[in-house]
Amino acid sequence: MAETFTFGTSLASITCHAWNKDRTQIALSPNNHEIHIYSRDGNDWKLADVLNQHDLRVMGIDWAKNTNRIVSCAADRNAYVWTQGEDEKWKPTLVLLRINRAATCVKWSPAENKFAVGSGARLISVCYFESENNWWVSKHIKKPIRSTVTSLDWHPNNILLVAGSTDYKVRVFSAFIKDVEEPPSPTPWGNRKPLGQLMAEFKNSQTSGGGWINNVSFSSDGNKVCWVGHDSCVSIADATNGNAIIRCRTGYLPFLSCEWVSPTTVVVAGYSCVPLLYSLTADNKLVLSGKLDKSQKRESSGISAMRIFQSMDRNMRTENTDTVVDSIHQNAITSVRIYAGDKASASKVSSSGVDGQLVIWTVEQGGVNINGGMRNLQI
Repeated sequence: MAETFTFGTSLASITCHAWNKDRTQIALSPNNHEIHIYSRDGNDWKLADVLNQHDLRVMGIDWAKNTNRIVSCAADRNAYVWTQGEDEKWKPTLVLLRINRAATCVKWSPAENKFAVGSGARLISVCYFESENNWWVSKHIKKPIRSTVTSLDWHPNNILLVAGSTDYKVRVFSAFIKDVEEPPSPTPWGNRKPLGQLMAEFKNSQTSGGGWINNVSFSSDGNKVCWVGHDSCVSIADATNGNAIIRCRTGYLPFLSCEWVSPTTVVVAGYSCVPLLYSLTADNKLVLSGKLDKSQKRESSGISAMRIFQSMDRNMRTENTDTVVDSIHQNAITSVRIYAGDKASASKVSSSGVDGQLVIWTVEQGGVNINGGMRNLQI
């Protein structure tokens, strides 16, 4: 099933989105300084609140499922933790990030007792609540990051953190905060505990830069890391196999987001406007295993070229200026989230993009099932 939602004609683009625990509410940013909260009302969606504490464009949103708190970060160098009051209105608490460049991404830890914020200041702020002073404070991970941090994800043990950046590298750090948690158990990534300890580092390409990193994701067991770069490659590193890297160079436009949907399968999406599934085979190869969008035309290239030429000739045009894409998303997909299930077995994922649409896709393990859904729903 593919459910398509258009959040009003005024939302030309959706930068990022996040769901609450029971998927009855969604927080999204319409490519500006605001965060819009929509609530499900039967088969309809209604605007419940607008969070406008940020001064510049919101870059990241994450919703803590169990504590029902929203964290957001923006180009104004600030992050806020939003809590819902008895009047159902969201109230912000400023986080002391201590950065001098834009905050670019944010992610709650699995235990929801801390979160990490990436930034253009070439560092990661690991934030936690200090009950003595009743505020959110941060500690920094700096070395050896040499450029903007573009994406973050947490290991299931609540300690390790993977970061991708524009210096063409993916790094796994320890984000242990002794003030709020017990010492961790050893993992295949190592057993060193201090905050900021580098556990692993991967180049996006062994021969050249390979493009900056757009998104990273830990697998459900935390033993693998997937990332997508601006070189149109999908890469997976396995800590149980000597940190070996499995890379698939694709023929698609660069991907902006990736997410595990099973222990061996990831969904990726980006400038090609279509979410794709890549799977690990028994002989440790990464191959394309499916497309979530089945709406593309199934014509041979010759027929398609002929029809394009006929259309141009009929309308006396010298070039093809058609802007309609043969897919549900009409522009780049900026964000992919799990809608139902988890990284071990996701049955649905959601995607949002520059076209202002939010699409919910049904994923069958071992295959893909896409049916017609709700389209052009005005909210």
